Amino acid sequence: MQTIDLNCDMGEGMGNDGDIMPFISSANIACGYHAGDNDTMQKTVELALKYGVAIGAHPGFADKQNFGRLEQLLPPQQVYDLVVEQIYILQKVAFGFGAKLHHVKPHGALYNMAAKDKAMAEAIAKAVKDVDGTLVLYGLYNSFLISSAQEVGSKTANEVFADRRYNTNGRLVARNIQGAVIEDADKAVEQVLNMVLHKTVTTIEGEIIPVQAQTVCLHGDGKHAAAFAKLVNGAMADNGVGIKVPC
Repeated sequence: MQTIDLNCDMGEGMGNDGDIMPFISSANIACGYHAGDNDTMQKTVELALKYGVAIGAHPGFADKQNFGRLEQLLPPQQVYDLVVEQIYILQKVAFGFGAKLHHVKPHGALYNMAAKDKAMAEAIAKAVKDVDGTLVLYGLYNSFLISSAQEVGSKTANEVFADRRYNTNGRLVARNIQGAVIEDADKAVEQVLNMVLHKTVTTIEGEIIPVQAQTVCLHGDGKHAAAFAKLVNGAMADNGVGIKVPC
């Protein structure tokens, strides 16, 4: 049976984590830098444990004002320290519940920059490996995040996005470009099915390019995020695809 992981960025103060959690298999939990605090981390970890969802750290730039979506040009050592600090923060919370972290997925601008910046990706991959060599690094398919993690011997999960448009080079269309975010739920589900079942995605330019999907990101900050998560989960079941954590 073909399987796919459904992941969601959580603990970001959207108030819908409890509604989304039943329909996903892994949660990327904000570590307090771009969003969240100790209280939200505890509540989200507890929810994940309740629903049997894998717990992952979601480190981002220390910039709550811009939700971690503003690029910052930091030297590799600072990127390394930034990621290590946030993993440790969530790891401590998880340990308090007798739980263990499963993965790390960078957030926002940190994720997008590292996808195309080898030095930044290498710093993130090394940080993840040094904290816990068993952690899986979630990264954009065919990006430096994936290749850098593989170079240091870490497990990886190729990530695709349900509600984001792609450029022909395989990178995500910048959010400030019109049409970058897919607002129509049916079109987003269609994109997910194509990526999972046919290993392709249609770019914003109209070209069909190959992708490898091990995990699908369902954003938790959308207006109808919970309903959309349920819709994607159901579409997978209808097409014989099981929901399972990667690695």
